Amino acid sequence: MRKIEAIIKPFKVDDVREALSEIGMTGMTVTEGKGFGRQKGHTELYRGAEYVVDFLPKVKIEIVVADSDCERCIEAITAATRTGRIGDGKIFVAPVEKVIRIRTGEQDEDAI
Repeated sequence: MRKIEAIIKPFKVDDVREALSEIGMTGMTVTEGKGFGRQKGHTELYRGAEYVVDFLPKVKIEIVVADSDCERCIEAITAATRTGRIGDGKIFVAPVEKVIRIRTGEQDEDAI
């Protein structure tokens, strides 16, 4: 099993949800946050004064999938979020040793 974490622009969340649904993935966790990468924020103008926005709004999507579904999920997330401009985000993939569904006691792939 693999845990996929994608840090993306907030307006792309619905696109990712739809893309994952189309390939049969049924659940994900979404966390709102702020951060920056290579773009290092940006400068804005407010009432004639310039100021720097260091942290930009971001969304982290987490999904745990079977090894066999990992590449399809990565491709779906990438296709749904890529604009070709800086700040599109990143995808991280890590192994998951164990999953337990608390309600039923199911484990591993049965619990996904």
